[in-house]
This record gives sequence, structure tokens and C-alpha cells, in this order.
Amino acid sequence: MAHYPGEETERRFSGAVLRQTVGQIFAACGMDSGDADLLADSLVHADLRGIHSHGVLRVPDYVAKLTRDGVDPRGRPHVVADAGAALVVDADNAMGQIAGRLAMDQAIERARDINVALVAVRGSNHCGALDWYTKRAAAADMIGIAGTNALPTMAPWGGSEKIIGLNPISLAVPGAKSATLLLDIALGATAHGKIRIYAQKGQAIPEGWAFDAEGRPTTDAVAALEGLIQPIGAHKGLGLAMMVGILSSVLSGAGYGTESGNMVDGAISGADGQFYLAINIAGFRAIDDFKAHVDRITEQIHASQRAEGVERLYLPGELEDEFARRYGQDGIPLNAETLELILTVAKGLDVDTSKLTGTEF
Repeated sequence: MAHYPGEETERRFSGAVLRQTVGQIFAACGMDSGDADLLADSLVHADLRGIHSHGVLRVPDYVAKLTRDGVDPRGRPHVVADAGAALVVDADNAMGQIAGRLAMDQAIERARDINVALVAVRGSNHCGALDWYTKRAAAADMIGIAGTNALPTMAPWGGSEKIIGLNPISLAVPGAKSATLLLDIALGATAHGKIRIYAQKGQAIPEGWAFDAEGRPTTDAVAALEGLIQPIGAHKGLGLAMMVGILSSVLSGAGYGTESGNMVDGAISGADGQFYLAINIAGFRAIDDFKAHVDRITEQIHASQRAEGVERLYLPGELEDEFARRYGQDGIPLNAETLELILTVAKGLDVDTSKLTGTEF
């Protein structure tokens, strides 16, 4: 089973304890309790699935956004344009998760009637791990697709200036007996938050993840944070990132690329954009037949010949499902720096952290 470096020595906490404490932190930032709990759930969901770059590591950043950097803790996302299969949501400068949950639910509801619906979001902010949304569509017997812009961390192919974001995309496809096929990827070789985790631990990053500030390949996490993230698939990854950025931002009129901020000065509050697409499978074929077909695909892959030394072939989302099972049983690991930063911001907001400091999983 894959894991992050040093995971074996980290303290572990139950998802319930993390959700409660983190929810209280966000409520202390001025969010109503429902929004605060929703935001906390999105982060703990990511940690449970091993996506620590989008987990509670983000709490200090989110607190800064909500208390100092202009994100409105009471922002109320709402539909501003409705043209049947096409809707636009203005996030009202709320956290992206608040707008994203509304947008995906609107897409699902509309797709029940007309089979396909896309909701474009503007006026938004960081929205967390995208699989949190696409899994909702899959649970409703639909295919879910979501994308978001990201602060520029990549250069055009052959360039050296950060003007293209990793611009992640997620797709979720339900099966019957098999688990949901769930692809959730950034279009760089890694996420910026993952490099931060390696930097926190003083660990070298894998080769192929990043360039330093001079454009040279590096495995030094600190140098990588100052440099450029490498795209997946060279120019192909950059092209895909540009297109996901256009779907995420230009459809709704949100900021694209440097219009949403940069890695030095930070994000411009309320400049982000996302898109959420729901495809009602029943509008194309019987849902049971579709799911059975997906199962046959997964069974064929699992039964196919493996390379020497490979114990199992993983489909998209299966490794994260294993993390969720393991962390649900054994607790979510937090490294010392992440825990200390959470405790520090909680103290500044007079939030009780006894459940984090007094007990472990």
C-alpha cells in the first residue's frame, strides 16, 4: 500500500474528531455552522482518501482567506443565469466548496429532467478536492465531471514564466458490484500542496515533478516550491490544462490564469471559476446495463496479465478507496507541522482543541 514518507510515525485522528474541530474553527471565522461543517467535511474527505494536499493541511490557508484575505464567510452562492442545460452560479465570494456543492446539486437536479446539465461558477475561491463533487453525481446514478482553475504554477512548453495553472479535472463513473471509477487529477506532475507536504517533512520529491527557478529538473522540495511544476505529458498536459481552465473560468467570466492571482501575492478573492457537469446515464441506456458493462471492464482489467513483481492492477479511484478503508479503521495521519499549524490558528480563534491534543485515534 502506498503512503507518504514518514506516515508510520505520525499521529492519527478519527475523521469525526477532525470534522468537529475543523468545523468549529471555520465557524469561528464567521461562517454559519452548516457551511463550516460542509467545508470541514470536504477537507477531511480528502485526507481520508489519502489526498492530503487538499486535506486539513489547508486549514491555516482557509482561515487566512476567511479572516484577512477578503473571502466572505457569509457569501451566499446563487444561480444568476438559467438556460436549460446551462446554468451559471455566482459564488458571491464564498469558499469554493459552498458554491461547488450548490452547483453540482443543481447539475444533478437538472440532469434528472433533461439528462445533461453543466453549471459554470464565477466569483468563487479554492474549492478543494474535486472528487468530493463528482462522487455525488455517481451516487445519483450519473457520470460526474468537474474542473477548476488554479493559480499559475506551470510555464508554456519551452517557456519559463508561470502563467498556466494545474487546472484539475475529476470524472466519476458508477459501477454495480465494482466501486465507482474515479479519476481526479491535476494536469501537472503533482499538486503544489503535495510538494508542501514533502517540504514540511524535509523529504526529497520524486523525479519528474518539478523544475527549480532556473528551469532545471529538481528533487529538492523547497527549490520546487520556488520553481515550476512539470506538466504531465509535456505539451499535451499543458494543452489540456489550458482547456480545463477555459471551461472552468471563461464560460462563467471568472478569472483565467494570472487573472486569478499568482503564487507570490496569492489568490485574488472571488476571482476563481469552476464547472460541474452531470450526465444522466438513464437518458442513454438502462442504468443496470450500463453498470454491468462498467463491471465487465473493471473485471477484465483486474484479471489481465500483470508485469513481474506487480501484485495488483489498480483502476482510477481504487487506491484512494483503500486509503479510506484503512484510515477509517486506523485513523487519519497528521504530521507534526500540520497539527501544530491547526492548533495555532485554533488558539487564535479561541477554539477548543482538547479532542486533538488530549487523545489520538
